[in-house]
Amino acid sequence: MTTYLGALAVIALSLAILMALAWVVRELTGNSGWVDTIWTFSVGLVGASSALWPAFGHAPNARQWLVAGLVALWSGRLGMHIAIRTARISDDPRYAAFAKDWGLNARRRMFIFLQNQALGSVPLVFAIFVAAHVPEPALRVQDFLGAAILLAGILGEGLADAQLRRFRQDPANAVQVCDVGLWRWSRHPNYFFEWLCWLAYPVIGLASGYAWGWASLLAPILMYWILVHVTGIPPLEEQMLRSRGERYRAYQARTSAFFPLPPKAIVRGATA
Repeated sequence: MTTYLGALAVIALSLAILMALAWVVRELTGNSGWVDTIWTFSVGLVGASSALWPAFGHAPNARQWLVAGLVALWSGRLGMHIAIRTARISDDPRYAAFAKDWGLNARRRMFIFLQNQALGSVPLVFAIFVAAHVPEPALRVQDFLGAAILLAGILGEGLADAQLRRFRQDPANAVQVCDVGLWRWSRHPNYFFEWLCWLAYPVIGLASGYAWGWASLLAPILMYWILVHVTGIPPLEEQMLRSRGERYRAYQARTSAFFPLPPKAIVRGATA
Protein backbone atom coordinates (compact mmCIF):
# COMPACT_ATOMS: atom_id res chain seq x y z
CA MET A 1 0.00 0.00 0.00
CA THR A 2 2.73 2.48 1.00
CA THR A 3 4.67 1.80 -2.20
CA TYR A 4 1.66 2.55 -4.39
CA LEU A 5 0.58 5.68 -2.50
CA GLY A 6 4.15 6.95 -2.50
CA ALA A 7 4.41 6.40 -6.25
CA LEU A 8 1.10 8.20 -6.73
CA ALA A 9 2.38 11.25 -4.83
CA VAL A 10 5.65 11.37 -6.78
CA ILE A 11 3.79 11.02 -10.07
CA ALA A 12 1.43 13.89 -9.18
CA LEU A 13 4.24 16.21 -8.08
CA SER A 14 6.38 15.45 -11.13
CA LEU A 15 3.55 16.13 -13.58
CA ALA A 16 2.61 19.37 -11.80
CA ILE A 17 6.19 20.64 -12.09
CA LEU A 18 6.52 19.65 -15.75
CA MET A 19 3.23 21.26 -16.73
CA ALA A 20 4.26 24.43 -14.90
CA LEU A 21 7.31 24.35 -17.18
CA ALA A 22 4.96 23.97 -20.15
CA TRP A 23 3.16 27.15 -19.04
CA VAL A 24 6.50 29.01 -18.89
CA VAL A 25 7.43 27.83 -22.40
CA ARG A 26 4.02 28.88 -23.69
CA GLU A 27 4.43 32.34 -22.16
CA LEU A 28 7.93 32.77 -23.59
CA THR A 29 7.13 31.57 -27.11
CA GLY A 30 3.48 32.57 -27.48
CA ASN A 31 2.93 29.19 -29.15
CA SER A 32 0.55 26.95 -27.22
CA GLY A 33 1.44 23.99 -29.40
CA TRP A 34 4.46 23.39 -27.20
CA VAL A 35 2.08 22.59 -24.35
CA ASP A 36 0.99 19.35 -25.99
CA THR A 37 4.59 18.55 -26.93
CA ILE A 38 5.76 18.93 -23.35
CA TRP A 39 2.73 17.04 -22.02
CA THR A 40 3.50 14.06 -24.23
CA PHE A 41 7.16 13.92 -23.28
CA SER A 42 6.27 14.52 -19.62
CA VAL A 43 3.86 11.60 -19.50
CA GLY A 44 6.44 9.48 -21.28
CA LEU A 45 9.25 10.46 -18.92
CA VAL A 46 7.25 10.08 -15.71
CA GLY A 47 5.52 6.96 -17.01
CA ALA A 48 8.73 5.16 -18.00
CA SER A 49 10.39 6.19 -14.73
CA SER A 50 7.45 4.94 -12.69
CA ALA A 51 7.45 1.65 -14.61
CA LEU A 52 11.08 1.11 -13.61
CA TRP A 53 10.45 2.10 -9.98
CA PRO A 54 12.27 -0.62 -7.99
CA ALA A 55 9.28 -1.59 -5.87
CA PHE A 56 9.41 -4.17 -3.10
CA GLY A 57 13.21 -3.99 -2.90
CA HIS A 58 13.79 -5.74 -6.23
CA ALA A 59 15.51 -4.55 -9.39
CA PRO A 60 13.20 -3.90 -12.37
CA ASN A 61 12.01 -7.13 -13.96
CA ALA A 62 11.22 -7.99 -17.59
CA ARG A 63 7.66 -6.66 -17.40
CA GLN A 64 8.80 -3.34 -16.01
CA TRP A 65 11.32 -2.95 -18.83
CA LEU A 66 8.69 -3.95 -21.38
CA VAL A 67 6.19 -1.38 -20.12
CA ALA A 68 8.85 1.33 -19.84
CA GLY A 69 9.94 0.64 -23.41
CA LEU A 70 6.37 0.81 -24.71
CA VAL A 71 5.74 4.12 -22.93
CA ALA A 72 8.99 5.58 -24.28
CA LEU A 73 8.15 4.45 -27.83
CA TRP A 74 4.67 5.98 -27.64
CA SER A 75 5.97 9.24 -26.18
CA GLY A 76 8.84 9.56 -28.64
CA ARG A 77 6.68 9.02 -31.73
CA LEU A 78 3.82 11.26 -30.69
CA GLY A 79 6.00 13.91 -29.07
CA MET A 80 8.16 14.33 -32.17
CA HIS A 81 5.09 14.48 -34.40
CA ILE A 82 3.56 17.26 -32.29
CA ALA A 83 6.89 19.10 -32.01
CA ILE A 84 7.38 19.13 -35.80
CA ARG A 85 3.82 20.34 -36.30
CA THR A 86 4.21 23.02 -33.63
CA ALA A 87 7.42 24.36 -35.15
CA ARG A 88 5.47 25.15 -38.34
CA ILE A 89 2.67 27.19 -36.72
CA SER A 90 2.49 30.39 -34.70
CA ASP A 91 -0.09 29.07 -32.21
CA ASP A 92 -2.44 26.16 -31.60
CA PRO A 93 -5.95 27.35 -32.59
CA ARG A 94 -7.62 25.41 -29.77
CA TYR A 95 -5.55 27.05 -27.03
CA ALA A 96 -5.71 30.39 -28.84
CA ALA A 97 -9.51 30.21 -28.68
CA PHE A 98 -9.33 29.50 -24.95
CA ALA A 99 -7.00 32.48 -24.38
CA LYS A 100 -9.32 34.75 -26.40
CA ASP A 101 -12.33 33.72 -24.36
CA TRP A 102 -10.44 34.23 -21.08
CA GLY A 103 -9.38 37.77 -22.01
CA LEU A 104 -7.32 39.58 -19.37
CA ASN A 105 -7.30 36.48 -17.15
CA ALA A 106 -5.75 34.33 -19.86
CA ARG A 107 -2.33 33.88 -18.24
CA ARG A 108 -3.70 32.85 -14.85
CA ARG A 109 -6.41 30.64 -16.28
CA MET A 110 -3.99 28.97 -18.67
CA PHE A 111 -1.75 28.07 -15.72
CA ILE A 112 -4.73 26.60 -13.86
CA PHE A 113 -5.84 24.78 -17.02
CA LEU A 114 -2.41 23.18 -17.44
CA GLN A 115 -2.28 22.18 -13.78
CA ASN A 116 -5.67 20.53 -14.28
CA GLN A 117 -4.11 18.70 -17.21
CA ALA A 118 -1.34 17.54 -14.90
CA LEU A 119 -3.89 16.35 -12.35
CA GLY A 120 -5.91 14.59 -15.03
CA SER A 121 -2.77 12.82 -16.26
CA VAL A 122 -2.05 11.25 -12.87
CA PRO A 123 -4.44 8.30 -13.42
CA LEU A 124 -2.86 7.69 -16.83
CA VAL A 125 0.65 7.43 -15.43
CA PHE A 126 -0.53 5.50 -12.39
CA ALA A 127 -2.09 2.95 -14.76
CA ILE A 128 1.37 2.53 -16.30
CA PHE A 129 2.89 2.03 -12.85
CA VAL A 130 0.23 -0.50 -11.87
CA ALA A 131 0.62 -2.49 -15.10
CA ALA A 132 4.40 -2.59 -14.77
CA HIS A 133 4.25 -3.83 -11.17
CA VAL A 134 2.02 -6.87 -11.56
CA PRO A 135 3.42 -9.20 -8.84
CA GLU A 136 4.33 -12.02 -11.22
CA PRO A 137 8.01 -12.21 -12.18
CA ALA A 138 7.65 -13.96 -15.54
CA LEU A 139 6.11 -12.43 -18.66
CA ARG A 140 2.68 -13.81 -19.54
CA VAL A 141 0.73 -14.10 -22.79
CA GLN A 142 -1.34 -11.06 -21.84
CA ASP A 143 1.83 -8.97 -21.50
CA PHE A 144 2.65 -9.68 -25.14
CA LEU A 145 -0.99 -9.07 -26.11
CA GLY A 146 -0.90 -5.68 -24.37
CA ALA A 147 2.35 -4.84 -26.16
CA ALA A 148 0.78 -5.82 -29.49
CA ILE A 149 -2.23 -3.58 -28.82
CA LEU A 150 -0.03 -0.61 -27.97
CA LEU A 151 2.16 -1.14 -31.04
CA ALA A 152 -0.96 -1.38 -33.21
CA GLY A 153 -2.13 1.91 -31.73
CA ILE A 154 1.19 3.61 -32.47
CA LEU A 155 1.24 2.31 -36.05
CA GLY A 156 -2.40 3.25 -36.66
CA GLU A 157 -1.96 6.74 -35.27
CA GLY A 158 1.20 7.21 -37.30
CA LEU A 159 -0.60 6.10 -40.47
CA ALA A 160 -3.53 8.46 -39.79
CA ASP A 161 -1.14 11.37 -39.20
CA ALA A 162 0.76 10.57 -42.42
CA GLN A 163 -2.45 10.39 -44.47
CA LEU A 164 -3.64 13.74 -43.13
CA ARG A 165 -0.22 15.30 -43.77
CA ARG A 166 -0.17 14.12 -47.41
CA PHE A 167 -3.72 15.39 -47.92
CA ARG A 168 -2.85 18.84 -46.61
CA GLN A 169 0.30 19.08 -48.72
CA ASP A 170 -1.81 19.17 -51.90
CA PRO A 171 -2.79 22.83 -52.57
CA ALA A 172 -6.01 21.61 -54.20
CA ASN A 173 -7.18 20.40 -50.77
CA ALA A 174 -6.76 23.75 -49.02
CA VAL A 175 -10.46 24.13 -48.28
CA GLN A 176 -11.40 20.45 -48.50
CA VAL A 177 -12.09 17.92 -45.74
CA CYS A 178 -9.74 14.96 -45.49
CA ASP A 179 -11.81 11.82 -46.08
CA VAL A 180 -9.19 9.47 -47.51
CA GLY A 181 -7.76 6.29 -46.01
CA LEU A 182 -8.54 5.93 -42.32
CA TRP A 183 -10.24 9.33 -42.35
CA ARG A 184 -12.98 7.85 -44.52
CA TRP A 185 -13.95 5.54 -41.67
CA SER A 186 -13.50 7.90 -38.71
CA ARG A 187 -13.44 11.67 -38.39
CA HIS A 188 -10.65 11.28 -35.82
CA PRO A 189 -8.76 8.03 -36.47
CA ASN A 190 -5.64 9.45 -34.81
CA TYR A 191 -7.63 9.91 -31.60
CA PHE A 192 -9.06 6.39 -31.84
CA PHE A 193 -5.60 4.83 -32.14
CA GLU A 194 -4.31 7.04 -29.34
CA TRP A 195 -7.08 5.63 -27.13
CA LEU A 196 -6.19 2.11 -28.28
CA CYS A 197 -2.65 2.62 -26.95
CA TRP A 198 -4.02 3.18 -23.44
CA LEU A 199 -6.17 0.08 -23.64
CA ALA A 200 -2.92 -1.92 -23.47
CA TYR A 201 -2.34 -1.15 -19.78
CA PRO A 202 -5.39 -2.93 -18.33
CA VAL A 203 -4.64 -5.86 -20.61
CA ILE A 204 -1.24 -6.08 -18.92
CA GLY A 205 -2.31 -4.91 -15.45
CA LEU A 206 -5.38 -7.00 -14.70
CA ALA A 207 -4.30 -10.17 -12.88
CA SER A 208 -5.90 -12.60 -10.47
CA GLY A 209 -5.44 -11.50 -6.86
CA TYR A 210 -3.96 -8.13 -7.86
CA ALA A 211 -6.44 -5.55 -6.57
CA TRP A 212 -4.37 -2.59 -7.73
CA GLY A 213 -4.67 -3.88 -11.29
CA TRP A 214 -8.19 -2.47 -11.51
CA ALA A 215 -6.67 1.02 -11.41
CA SER A 216 -5.23 0.36 -14.87
CA LEU A 217 -8.78 0.64 -16.28
CA LEU A 218 -8.65 4.35 -15.49
CA ALA A 219 -6.32 4.94 -18.45
CA PRO A 220 -8.62 4.00 -21.36
CA ILE A 221 -11.73 5.30 -19.56
CA LEU A 222 -10.19 8.69 -18.84
CA MET A 223 -8.53 8.99 -22.24
CA TYR A 224 -11.82 8.22 -24.01
CA TRP A 225 -13.57 10.91 -21.97
CA ILE A 226 -10.83 13.48 -22.67
CA LEU A 227 -10.63 12.78 -26.40
CA VAL A 228 -14.34 12.44 -27.12
CA HIS A 229 -15.90 14.89 -24.67
CA VAL A 230 -13.33 17.46 -23.48
CA THR A 231 -10.17 18.72 -25.22
CA GLY A 232 -10.12 16.41 -28.24
CA ILE A 233 -13.09 16.20 -30.59
CA PRO A 234 -15.36 19.08 -29.36
CA PRO A 235 -12.99 22.07 -29.85
CA LEU A 236 -11.48 20.59 -33.02
CA GLU A 237 -14.88 20.05 -34.62
CA GLU A 238 -15.96 23.57 -33.72
CA GLN A 239 -12.86 24.85 -35.47
CA MET A 240 -13.51 22.67 -38.54
CA LEU A 241 -17.11 23.84 -38.76
CA ARG A 242 -15.91 27.45 -38.71
CA SER A 243 -13.31 26.85 -41.43
CA ARG A 244 -15.06 24.22 -43.62
CA GLY A 245 -18.75 24.89 -42.99
CA GLU A 246 -21.15 22.70 -44.98
CA ARG A 247 -18.35 20.46 -46.25
CA TYR A 248 -17.59 19.41 -42.71
CA ARG A 249 -21.28 19.03 -41.80
CA ALA A 250 -21.65 16.61 -44.71
CA TYR A 251 -18.55 14.77 -43.52
CA GLN A 252 -20.03 14.56 -40.01
CA ALA A 253 -23.27 13.14 -41.40
CA ARG A 254 -21.61 10.22 -43.17
CA THR A 255 -18.57 9.47 -41.00
CA SER A 256 -18.25 7.99 -37.51
CA ALA A 257 -16.88 10.46 -34.98
CA PHE A 258 -14.46 8.11 -33.21
CA PHE A 259 -14.64 4.35 -33.79
CA PRO A 260 -13.74 3.37 -37.39
CA LEU A 261 -16.96 2.29 -39.17
CA PRO A 262 -18.05 2.12 -42.83
CA PRO A 263 -19.31 5.49 -44.08
CA LYS A 264 -23.10 5.75 -43.85
CA ALA A 265 -23.44 6.23 -47.61
CA ILE A 266 -21.77 2.82 -48.10
CA VAL A 267 -24.01 1.22 -45.49
CA ARG A 268 -27.05 2.38 -47.46
CA GLY A 269 -25.65 0.88 -50.63
CA ALA A 270 -24.94 4.21 -52.28
CA THR A 271 -21.66 5.54 -53.53
CA ALA A 272 -19.75 7.90 -51.24
